[in-house]
Amino acid sequence: MKLLIVGGVAGGASAAARARRLSENADIVLFERGPDVSFANCGLPYYIGDEIKERGKLLVVSPERLRERFKLDVRTRSSVEAIDRAAKKVRVRDIAGGREYEENFDKLILAPGAAPLRPPIPGIDLPGIFTLRNLQDMDRIKQAIDDGVKQAVVVGAGFIGLELVENFTRRGIATTVVELQDQVLPPFDKEMTTPIAEHLDVKGVTLILGQSATAFEKTPEGLVVLLKSGRRLPAQLVILGVGVRPENQLAVDAGLEVGLRGGISVNEHLQSSDPDIYAVGDAIEVKDFVLGGPTQVPLAGPANRQGRIAADHIFGRVARYRGTQGTAIVRVFGLTAAMTGASEKSLQRAQRANRKVYIHPAQHASYYPGAEAMTLKLLFDPVTGKVLGAQAVGGAGVDKRIDVLAVAIQAGMTVYDLEEMELAYSPQYGSAKDPINMAGFVAAGLLRGDHPQIDVQTLLSESASERPFLLDVRTQEEFARGHIVGAVHIPVDELRSRLAEVPREQRIAAYCQVGQRGYLATRVLLQAGFRAVNVSGGYKTYKLFLY
Repeated sequence: MKLLIVGGVAGGASAAARARRLSENADIVLFERGPDVSFANCGLPYYIGDEIKERGKLLVVSPERLRERFKLDVRTRSSVEAIDRAAKKVRVRDIAGGREYEENFDKLILAPGAAPLRPPIPGIDLPGIFTLRNLQDMDRIKQAIDDGVKQAVVVGAGFIGLELVENFTRRGIATTVVELQDQVLPPFDKEMTTPIAEHLDVKGVTLILGQSATAFEKTPEGLVVLLKSGRRLPAQLVILGVGVRPENQLAVDAGLEVGLRGGISVNEHLQSSDPDIYAVGDAIEVKDFVLGGPTQVPLAGPANRQGRIAADHIFGRVARYRGTQGTAIVRVFGLTAAMTGASEKSLQRAQRANRKVYIHPAQHASYYPGAEAMTLKLLFDPVTGKVLGAQAVGGAGVDKRIDVLAVAIQAGMTVYDLEEMELAYSPQYGSAKDPINMAGFVAAGLLRGDHPQIDVQTLLSESASERPFLLDVRTQEEFARGHIVGAVHIPVDELRSRLAEVPREQRIAAYCQVGQRGYLATRVLLQAGFRAVNVSGGYKTYKLFLY
């Protein structure tokens, strides 16, 4: 067996190492255009920000180690230029020397990754405008900062963009973020990004939403970024973080099928339209694990698993890729945002019925010092209760809850299962009723009809004539600090004795700070014969929609 692998880093390097573990006799050749075959690309922003001090820590494994330990034929600075499917050979160019040669294969794995987008904007090739993909990009950005950058503009408020924003700010650089959409972190639902946007402002970052860069100009002081609005942003450093495109040219030229967005089409075994050619990583189109349709999700975890699965299948093992559910996490200064499965907007695009709940728990018992708050959004099927997706933002503990919910989605679990989950509890780690249990309680109660709810979006979209009677059941102090316009205040502890003040001819929407007292008020009202609903997630969720 002669196996050729095009591209290293996550998918390709994982495939090569797995292939060697499965066969000592296979001839395995790994081609990589760059000088580094396996590096921690997710760590690049943190070296730029001096949080990771040693560059060598980013080198996962060297070409020499792969040759020595795994007996792999590793060829760096080697570009595979073409695939001859009929003859089962590739044409390779030695970048350093320019020599071209051919290499035969029995099986071929494509792992070329994805390249940062560089839109055709005037001035985009000026010095000082960078993308971040590899160690060489990282070195150039860090050198520019070390040379005395005072102002930076990051175009794109995605994961990498915000990681760079944090690290630029740590280095004392005045940083502006420009994002075409009306929110940061576009894969998230908009309201869940409100705490991140507010936190960026607290940290001194200038955030410009709903705007795009239309041109770049060179000035004596460095650069100017021109926005569609006409605003001009001075900078000495510009980072383009507007997305990536799959490196599919090799596959396209070879006549392999690609999807509508350019990702190489593969089956569950990660075979392309040619069964002897596999593809893995950021270059491929995968199945959305929740929605079932095609999608592209450039993440390191799936790429590593895909490399392993492709190698398994090549060497005769039963191996199938389930699909990608998009479990992702990012730290933005002191906050963490994480998600898994479908977002509400992706469910709406797919016309998939869903319900949602919001909770605002602490990450561990509130009486134990240091409890940090989080906001958790859970999406689920309105009939079966099957968990479809989740998003969370807050301090410590966000990662733990999203990981639990990611497993729940993989296992096809329901909100009723979340109620019954037995999770580790000690006051410094969690609560006797963990946030996962609480999300299950609220969602399952909604489906059982124990506490009908109204979503904040629905409430805000209703006309004055349609809007229910708003009942604020918090304390007087909470009400005075802020409330939904038009709400009438009756504290929950006084509600039973003041039911005469609540109109029976109207639908009642009760709310508190996070939903718990609103739930109790709803139960009191329902059992007293009122038509009552609870405002999902309470006043804290309402404020998420005001940014």
